[in-house]
Amino acid sequence: MSKRIAIFPASFDPVTNGHADLIDRVCKLDVFDELVVVIGVNPAKPERFTLEERIQMLEEVIKPYPKATIDGYAGLTVHYAQACGACSIIRGLREISDFEWEFKMARMNQQIAPEIDTLFMVANTQYAHISSTLVMEVVEMGQGKVSEDKLLEMVPPIVVEYIKRKFHVS
Repeated sequence: MSKRIAIFPASFDPVTNGHADLIDRVCKLDVFDELVVVIGVNPAKPERFTLEERIQMLEEVIKPYPKATIDGYAGLTVHYAQACGACSIIRGLREISDFEWEFKMARMNQQIAPEIDTLFMVANTQYAHISSTLVMEVVEMGQGKVSEDKLLEMVPPIVVEYIKRKFHVS
């Protein structure tokens, strides 16, 4: 029997509590032999954290999950999934507008690689409003005045440490 691999792609710039929740829930499903958390590199999108920093943050987040690994990629997600032998792409849905876009992407991926399924997981309501972009806008526009407690509601502790160092948040 072949190994059942799922990938969870995102920019993770930075990883949020919503991402961490999805990783936890996928690993607890016990459907896949391996979950590859893949960091998408998009040259057109400005980075707040380097690929190396994002890997370091994710390494801390996935420590409790022996089936989870980390990788980076550029290009089409579905091509990465094919290259690593994945049977599923995990996508999180925070709101209805996410579904519309993700549905189109899933149909396109299905056309390119019919052997790979897309699994949609609805975000926990506690994290449904959180995105990496929004977190960083709060950090950058808050000019260092966002409390650590508030940041911990949005991102894992390791990310708070990186934010404090890089953006001089106290």
